[in-house]
This record gives sequence, structure tokens and C-alpha cells, in this order.
Amino acid sequence: LSKNNMSHGICLLSHVTCRKEPSDRSEMVSQLLFGERYEILEELPKWTKIKQANDGYESYICIKQTHQIDSAEFERLGSEATPLCNELVQVVAENGSMLPIVMGSALPGIEEDVMEIGGRFFSYSGGLTELGKPSNKSQIIEDAFMYLGAPYLWGGRSPFGIDCSGFTQVVYAMNGVQLPRDAAQQVERGTNYSFVEEAEAGDLAFFDNEEGRIVHVGIMLPEGKIIHASGQVRIDKLDHYGIFNEETGKYTHQLRIIKKII
Repeated sequence: LSKNNMSHGICLLSHVTCRKEPSDRSEMVSQLLFGERYEILEELPKWTKIKQANDGYESYICIKQTHQIDSAEFERLGSEATPLCNELVQVVAENGSMLPIVMGSALPGIEEDVMEIGGRFFSYSGGLTELGKPSNKSQIIEDAFMYLGAPYLWGGRSPFGIDCSGFTQVVYAMNGVQLPRDAAQQVERGTNYSFVEEAEAGDLAFFDNEEGRIVHVGIMLPEGKIIHASGQVRIDKLDHYGIFNEETGKYTHQLRIIKKII
């Protein structure tokens, strides 16, 4: 594989596009955010196949956007719970240069506003998620509202472009709960409710297509509403049929199941 036991990596850019196949023309299936670690599965001339540490998701990233670290550094940076950036956009500084980072970015090993990653030093003085704080649904809703109006982007995980499951994944991660990447994987988590009426704000609602495949997910809000990424992160009405868009007067998504995750 690689030289010097460099079989791991970490994202040191604002975000990195993760593609389904090793080609610039291949669809974006996810994004790595700053500070997120990954295993290197395979190296091709222009592409690296990776497996993200946080959710096990496999994809290809451009080899020019990799930053390799050894397995000891990979373990060190993942040995403790990692705080995340809890502001929409902030900056990390390195030698006087500024790098913008987005909400949900990881800040591994940060101590007194400084992180040492692969022999480089980054400073960060913005807001952080509090570790060890019990997850609560009202905070999930508060964090979800930060993304209101963010444009929909297939594979996106940032306020500048996000998809439905990227949205639920990052919001839950900010509250100490790691979900898988895709809606069809997220629905495997948590416990089912028998009736829509039992569900609480902060729970996850899943929606299927005609073939019965889970294709959409959103976060329940009080008073029969939902916040979800569809065109943009927006709030719509929800009932036992599904999501109702008042602007078009139509149901846009068919409700399958609501899951209690926390």
C-alpha cells in the first residue's frame, strides 16, 4: 500500500469531495469535513479509496487532497471523544493563514485552543460542542435550525450544501450520537413507535418510495412539523401520510416509520 506505514489519513481542508468511483465525473456521495479521520484502503495514481472513521463509509477522494498520518497518530487523535465546531462557519489558523471550517468539523486533540496534527499546529478559538453532556432533543432541534435555508446538495454535509441524511447525521453527531451516512442505514438504528402521535420532537422520520426503499429522512418538530433537506433545509407539515408542502398543496414524501434514537 503506502510507504512508512501511512495507511491512515485526516482531512486538513475545509471539506473534501468523496466520490462513488475514482473519477472527477463520478457522483459525490459524501464529504469529509476538517478534522475527520479515515483509513486508506487503496491508492491509485490519482485517487485514494478511503473508509471514514466516524461512520465506516467508503468512497474515493482525490489523492492531492489526502493528508496521510501513521496508525499511531490515527489512534492518538481518535483516542478520546472529539469536540466539534458548533458555529455555522469558523476558522482554524496555521502559521498566520486562515482556513474556514463549517459546523460539525472535528477538532481532534484540541487543548487550550491548539491542535497538533501530523506535526502541524492549528489554533481554533470558536465554539465547541460540550463533551459528556447528555444528549437532549431540544438541543438537536436548536442545532437543526442553524441549517435552515442551506441548499440541498447530493452528498453534502455542510451549511453550503447538504443532503437529507447528511443533515441528520451532522446534527446528531453534534449531540454525541454517531449515525451511519445514508437514510437507508440510519433507519436501522433506534426503536420504532407504533403510532405517529407517540413520537417526540427531535426524533427521526423516514420516508420510502413506491418500491418501499427508504429514500428520505428528517427531524421531527413540535406541532406536527418536520425540518428536512429537500431543495433546501426547510420546515413542512407532517402527518401519518407524510410531508405536506403548503406552497404546492401536495404531499412530497410518503411516511414509512418514525424512530426514537435518543
